[in-house]
Amino acid sequence: MSVLVLILAVSAACCLGFGFVLQQNVAQRAPLSDFLSPRLLLDLMRVPRWLGGIGLMVAGMVLGAVALGRGEVSLVEPLLATNLLFALALSRKQTRQPLGRQGWAGLALLAGGVTTFIVAGEPRGGTAVTDPFRHWLIIGVMVGLALLLTTYAKRSRLSSAPVLLSLAAGLLYGVQDALTRISGTRFSAGGLGEVITGWQPYGVLALGVTGLILVQSAFETAPLRMSLPALTAAQPLAGIICGVGFLGDRLRTDTGALAWESTGLAAIVAGIVLLGLHPAMPRGTAHREPARDLQPR
Repeated sequence: MSVLVLILAVSAACCLGFGFVLQQNVAQRAPLSDFLSPRLLLDLMRVPRWLGGIGLMVAGMVLGAVALGRGEVSLVEPLLATNLLFALALSRKQTRQPLGRQGWAGLALLAGGVTTFIVAGEPRGGTAVTDPFRHWLIIGVMVGLALLLTTYAKRSRLSSAPVLLSLAAGLLYGVQDALTRISGTRFSAGGLGEVITGWQPYGVLALGVTGLILVQSAFETAPLRMSLPALTAAQPLAGIICGVGFLGDRLRTDTGALAWESTGLAAIVAGIVLLGLHPAMPRGTAHREPARDLQPR
């Protein structure tokens, strides 16, 4: 594994984790009438703290894109999942909650799971699949699942909506990472002209905006502990499926390696859940004031 890819991916995770916390601090005060509406972004854009969170998230995405350009999606995605560690660190500073057994256990599971998956799977590059049917099938399944989850979220509204929306956003972000990798490859091959003539960068933009609306709606309606774990768990899983499915990423497939890879992924998800449910994560507010709460301060 390249040390540069490791540094880039972890730096991206740091920016993403800090950015998510700042965004949720503001989004939890947004009016519920903005739920799943682009108007939500327009309201949030008036608050400097939210813009700071978005700036950190964009920085994380850029660093992640550079990491994806230099390493396999199946390698970078598990490293990006450590954004929850940085989110917890900032949340602990805000809430002054001790880490405790739950926090240490979640940290150990997440870090150990990432290490186990990478060591056992030995992600490496290969020849990308050129069959467009394979591309569209996998992307279609991911986007279709995201649409289905969003539809159920609209019906359930405030009960299970935050988890469903976060899962949907995570799936879209995983596909976005795969398309970012393709765009980077096209740029390396033919420069900017090669990139803008393909559909992938426009797909990256569309998925990014859609995912942002879903994430902010999830942050708006529930504490961070309900939304961020689902988002953090779904994104690497979707990215790995795309990486292995059509980007040419290769993992070891012998029985022992598959067992350890599955164990690593399970540990990652378990660690994410434990950390996401940690008392240090912002709870949100039980009472919500009208839109004046979102005025810049």
